[in-house]
Amino acid sequence: MVLGSFRTTPSYVAFNDTERLVGDAAFNQVIKNPINSVFGRLWPFKVIEGVDDKPMIVVSHEGQERQFAAEEISSMVLVKMREIAEEFLNSTAKNAVITVPAYFSDSQRQATRNAGEFAGLKVMRIINEPTAAAIAYGLQNKAGWYSKRYVMIFDLGGGTLDVSLLTISSGVFELKATAGDTHLGGEDFDNRMVDFCAAEFKRKHDLDVSGNSRALRRLRNA
Repeated sequence: MVLGSFRTTPSYVAFNDTERLVGDAAFNQVIKNPINSVFGRLWPFKVIEGVDDKPMIVVSHEGQERQFAAEEISSMVLVKMREIAEEFLNSTAKNAVITVPAYFSDSQRQATRNAGEFAGLKVMRIINEPTAAAIAYGLQNKAGWYSKRYVMIFDLGGGTLDVSLLTISSGVFELKATAGDTHLGGEDFDNRMVDFCAAEFKRKHDLDVSGNSRALRRLRNA
C-alpha cells in the first residue's frame, strides 16, 4: 500500500499540547519536539521504572505528564496502519497477521499480540519476519512449487540485522537457520555519519555540537 507518495510509514509516535501524531507527521516534528517523540533505541525521551520493573515512557500530552507502556506506543502505530489499510481497501480491517523479528522472545511476542489487541485488531497469528518475506517471495515467483528451493533472507533494519535460511517445497516454508546482530542496523551507520560530520564541523569551525540534541537530530535527518 502506498500512502501519498510514501511506501513506508516511520514507527514514530509524538505528543504535543493538542494532539497525538503517528508516522510521517511525528517524524517531521522530531527536531522541534524531541523529548515527546518516541522512536528508536537511542531515545531522547524519558523512561522510568513502572510497576513490576516495567519500563514506562514519559511524555507531555495535552498539558499533562502521561506514562505509556511500550506495547501501548506500538498499538498507536498499529492503529495508524489499520487506518491506512482501511482507506486503501475501502472496508473495515478487523483481523491481522503481525510479523516480528525471528529472535523475539515469547514475552516480546505476547507484548506484540497485546499491542494488536489494544489497536482493536484480532491477531490471527504472530510470524517471523523472514518467514513472511519468504512467503511473499514464494507466492510472487512460484518458488518451490515444482522443486525444492533454498532462500536466504537478508534483513538489515533500522536497529538490527537478521539473516535467515529457509526452504520452500510444495508450498511448505521451513526455517532452517537464523542468525544476526541485535545491536547493528541502519541507525548505527547513521550515527557514525553524524559523529564524523560533528567532528569535521568542530575541526573546521571550532564549535562542538555533540551536546546539542537538536543540532544532532537535524544532522541525523539530513
